[in-house]
Amino acid sequence: MTPELVAVLAVIAVALVFDYTNGFHDAANAIATSISTRALTPRVALAMAAVGNFIGAHFGAEVAKTVGSGLVKLPTGTPSLAIVFAGVVGAIVWNLITWYFGLPSSSSHALIGGLVGATVAASGAVLWMGIGQKVVLPMVLSPMVGLLLGYLVMLAVQWIFRRGHPGKLNRGFRWAQSASAAAMSIGHGMQDAAKTIGIVVLALFVGGFQDDPTYIPEWAFWTSAAVLAAGTYAGGWRIIRTLGRKIIDLRPPEGFAAETVASSVLYFNALVLGAPISTTHTITSAIMGVGVTKRLSAVRWGVAGNIVGAWILTFPAAGSIGALTYFLVRPLFS
Repeated sequence: MTPELVAVLAVIAVALVFDYTNGFHDAANAIATSISTRALTPRVALAMAAVGNFIGAHFGAEVAKTVGSGLVKLPTGTPSLAIVFAGVVGAIVWNLITWYFGLPSSSSHALIGGLVGATVAASGAVLWMGIGQKVVLPMVLSPMVGLLLGYLVMLAVQWIFRRGHPGKLNRGFRWAQSASAAAMSIGHGMQDAAKTIGIVVLALFVGGFQDDPTYIPEWAFWTSAAVLAAGTYAGGWRIIRTLGRKIIDLRPPEGFAAETVASSVLYFNALVLGAPISTTHTITSAIMGVGVTKRLSAVRWGVAGNIVGAWILTFPAAGSIGALTYFLVRPLFS
């Protein structure tokens, strides 16, 4: 094998490792509310999330193109592959750190932060305009939208079913949560599998194995989807407990409202804008919005503050790890 092929395969391999960690790190995004409300058993929920991620990956082409060609501009050649490799390692390390502490930080922003940090360390070209429009703006707006819509949708649910019997309503919403959790799983696949696909495409282009930086080979969809699904089925119980139990005490109506809002925001950004937003930010803010309809004190703001702290740290932390990794691996890609 040529050195270029070895380097490309190394980047693809580490991208798939990230994909797997993304699966078990972000499994909570799709299923934590369904598990906490007992709408689904843990294993059934994980299996459904894995299938949903697999399906959703095939609808995330626009997000993949943004990650592959809209964030950094790298010259072709083996040295540039060191940048991509280091950026993905930065994301993996930050994923493992936040998973260990049970903090639902964004795997998406860890990947983008790691890639940008490694690019800056290598004095490469960062497309700041693209990052501002496709990453920073959605990063700020999507939690705000999730919080507001979560609040409004939950108010609507409370008003529509205000005369319903609590026991019957809970049973009905448990069934409804099966659908909303499935929608959330597909949205997660649209976003998170697509980001790994974008890294694979970037590696193929930079390595000189394809001329079009936006072309996605079919095998990239299947491989990324399968690995993300496997990681999701492995579960991420620490983060599932944080999202499902520690922010608010969820019942089936609240879980349904939060999942419906979050999945809608994910679909809009993936299919309409092609923006790589954070599924973690979206579902967490939707849960908070739902919780506020009870009373402000229903949300455990201390836990929420720790989560927001992890959000703020993700970009600089993953970027710093990516930059350090670049200096360590650069000699291997010469």
